[in-house]
Amino acid sequence: MESLFSDYSFLTLFVLGILAFVAGFIDSVVGGGGLIQLPALLIGFPNAPVPTLFGTNKISALAGTSMAAVQYSRHIRYNFKLLLTVAFFAFVASFAGAKTVSIINPAVLKPAILVILVLIGIYTFLKKDLGTVQSHLLSENKKLIFGSLLGLIVGFYDGFFGPGTGSFLVLGFVVLLGFEFVTASAYSKIINCATNVSALFVFIKQGNYLLGVAIVMAIGNIAGSIIGSRMAIKNGNRFIRVFFLIVVAILIARYGYDVFTTM
Repeated sequence: MESLFSDYSFLTLFVLGILAFVAGFIDSVVGGGGLIQLPALLIGFPNAPVPTLFGTNKISALAGTSMAAVQYSRHIRYNFKLLLTVAFFAFVASFAGAKTVSIINPAVLKPAILVILVLIGIYTFLKKDLGTVQSHLLSENKKLIFGSLLGLIVGFYDGFFGPGTGSFLVLGFVVLLGFEFVTASAYSKIINCATNVSALFVFIKQGNYLLGVAIVMAIGNIAGSIIGSRMAIKNGNRFIRVFFLIVVAILIARYGYDVFTTM
């Protein structure tokens, strides 16, 4: 067991564990933990192959997301037909998105993503009651149709781009299906698990992961997810709304930097 960690300094593992905790906390509330965890790995291991860091990140993220899903499941009653439908379409679309990366450079669409994020931020900020109450009731068929559409769009985004997938899922469940933020967060965790599992199988099969680092970060991510999901359930929809706006602001900064530094 000691050999798993002997290649890394205590400080490196400690810092990555702390950042994974923060990522797990944020991700369990409203998604977007990858905005913290993946850059931490890229900075901490600049010479490591990118697929190896992606695989390491997926192991940690899936561990935390699974724990958050368990926490939410104790308080949220799922519509499993809707959940499985969204998960199926997200899974298929994520695969298609990953394939499209080899055909279309994702950087080409980053300006459009930036505009969409700005509009999302403004809309959420101005609409004070968004996600604080169930906004509208839909028939079972409409739920399945809108859920399928959500799975296709966000699933494709997850495979093609990735960052902020959980946040887009939360917003989709709130706007399209009229969910409250707490319920939307609960559903998004299950969908995130589904879209991450297939990618993780590929990374593990290829040997693209740092097991020692992944274990430390998984522990941190799980701890953050437990605390974050419990706070989200306890403090409710307005608490999650604030975190959603923070994550959208981080996404805008991230994509804004990418767009304007490559012009």
